[in-house]
Amino acid sequence: VPTFFYEDPLPYGHGEKSVYILSGFLRLTREEAMAIRWHMGFSGDEDKRLVGQALQQYPLAFALSVADMEATYFLEKEGSCFMAKRENDLGRDPIGKLLLRLAVPTVTAQLVNALYNIVDRIYIGHIPGEGDLALTGLGICFPVILFVSAISALVGMGGGSRAVVRMGEGKLDEANKILGNCTLLLMILGLAATVVFQLCKEPMLYLFGATENTISYSMDYLNIYLYGSIFVELALGLNFFITSQGFSTVGMASVIIGAVVNIVLDPILIFGLNMGVKGAALATITAQAVSAVWVVRFLCGRRTKLRIQRRLLRLDAKVLAPVLALGLSPFIMQSTESLVNIAFNSSLKTYGGDPAVGAMTICSSIMQVFSLLFQGLSQGAQPIVGYNYGAGQLDRVKRTFRLLFFSSLCFSCAACAALELFPGLFVSLFNDKPELVEIAVWALHIYAAGMFMLGVQFSCQQTFVALGQTRVSLFLALLRKVILLIPLILLLPRFLSDQVFAVFLAEPVADILAATTTGAIFFWRLPRILEKRRLELEHRPI
Repeated sequence: VPTFFYEDPLPYGHGEKSVYILSGFLRLTREEAMAIRWHMGFSGDEDKRLVGQALQQYPLAFALSVADMEATYFLEKEGSCFMAKRENDLGRDPIGKLLLRLAVPTVTAQLVNALYNIVDRIYIGHIPGEGDLALTGLGICFPVILFVSAISALVGMGGGSRAVVRMGEGKLDEANKILGNCTLLLMILGLAATVVFQLCKEPMLYLFGATENTISYSMDYLNIYLYGSIFVELALGLNFFITSQGFSTVGMASVIIGAVVNIVLDPILIFGLNMGVKGAALATITAQAVSAVWVVRFLCGRRTKLRIQRRLLRLDAKVLAPVLALGLSPFIMQSTESLVNIAFNSSLKTYGGDPAVGAMTICSSIMQVFSLLFQGLSQGAQPIVGYNYGAGQLDRVKRTFRLLFFSSLCFSCAACAALELFPGLFVSLFNDKPELVEIAVWALHIYAAGMFMLGVQFSCQQTFVALGQTRVSLFLALLRKVILLIPLILLLPRFLSDQVFAVFLAEPVADILAATTTGAIFFWRLPRILEKRRLELEHRPI
C-alpha cells in the first residue's frame, strides 16, 4: 500500500480551516475532526477516545504522534493524497524498482562526490607549465584526504546501519539517540583531524612520497583543506542517516549541491584569481561547507523520521560502542587506502621518480571514480537489506542481495573492459604532457586488470555491514588492503626485474585474490546468518 508523508503539519491556530481539511479529506464527522485538532494541543483522555473511534470506523491508515508539542501526519487513502509526497517503502515495494530508485541516486551521489577531488585534479593537471608537478603534489595529499573521509564512514556508515535496523524493529527513539551521538562525535573528530594533521603535515608529506619538486604544491593544498575537515565529516557522515531512511534523492541532492559549487569555483579560483592548488583546496572546503549545511538542515526538519535533537547531542559509550564496531569495517576499507597510497607513492618514488608517482595519481583517481560507483550501488541496497533483516522479512533480504550481486558484477566487468580498451581516453582528462600520458596509459593497463572482480568484493562486503556482521566485515576489509595489497607492493619488486611494473601489478593480484575469498566466505555464511535470525524471530515474545 503506498504511503504518503504529509509535509506541512496543520498549525495550531487554523481552527475551523483545519477541521474543514480533516473532515473533507478523511471523511470524518466534524466532531471527530475537532477531536483530532484539539489532540494536537491538549491530548485529553476524551480526545484520545474520539480519535481511537475515528481510526477504527474508517478504512484508512492515519497515524498521529505528538512529541514536544509537534504533530506529524502519515496519510494513506485509495492511492491519492492531499499535499503529499511519495516515499520508498523498504518493507513492501517491489525489490527491483526499489533498488533502482535507491541505487540510482546513491550511485549518482557517489559519482558527484568523486568530482570534489577529481575536478580539482583535472584542472590542476592542466595548469600551464607546471600541471604535471602540481598534479603529482596533489596526489601525495591523498592519504590525508582519504583518512578524513574514512572517519565519516566509521561514524556514519556504522550509525546509519544501526539506526535503520532499529527503525525496522520499530524503535525510533533508539535510532534518534544513535543519530545524536554520531553527530557530536563527527564534529569532535573533524576538529581533532584538523589539529593533528596541521601540526605534522610537512614531515608527513615527505614520508608519503613528496620530493623537493612537489612538496610546495602538497603543502599549499593541504594547509587550506584541513580547515574544512569538520564540514567533510558532517556532510559525508550524516548523509548516511538520510539515505538509510530511503531518502536517496535528498542524499543525492546534498552531494550534487556541493559538487556544483566546487565545479563553479575551481576555474574561478585556480585560473581566474591565479591561486593554483590553493584555489582548488578553497573551492573544495567551501563546497563541503554548503553540503554540510544542507544535510544538517534536512535532519533538523519535519520530513525525516530520524531527527537531530539538541537533548540527544551527547556521547554515550553504550550507544557508540556498537556503532563504531560496525563502522570499523568501512573505516578500515577507506583508511587503509591511505596506507596503500603511501606504499604506492613511496615505492614508485624510489623506483620511478616523479613521473611514476604522477601516473599513480591518475590511475588511482580513475579507480576511485569506479570504486565509488560500486560503493554507491551497494549503499542503495543497504537500507533494503538492513530494514528487512530487522523486520524479519528474510526472503526480501536474499532477493535484494541476489539482484545487487549480479548488477555489481556486470557493472565491474563493463568498467574493466572500458579501461582496458580505451585507457588513453581516461588518462587525457588529467594531463596532456606526452611523457606523463605515455607512462600513465601503460600503468593503467596493468592497474585495472583485476577490476572485473570488484563487483563481488563490494556487494558481499557491504551486505555483511548491512546485516551487522562486524567481525567478518572487519576481516574482509583487512584482507584486501592490509593482508594482501601492501605486502605485494613491497615484495613483488624484489622478485621482478621491472620494479615499476611489479608495483602496479600488486593491485590486480590483490583484487582478484580478495574478491574470490570474500565471495566464498559470504556464500558460506549467509544461509547461517539468515537461519539464526529466523530462529530468533520464532522465539521472540509476542
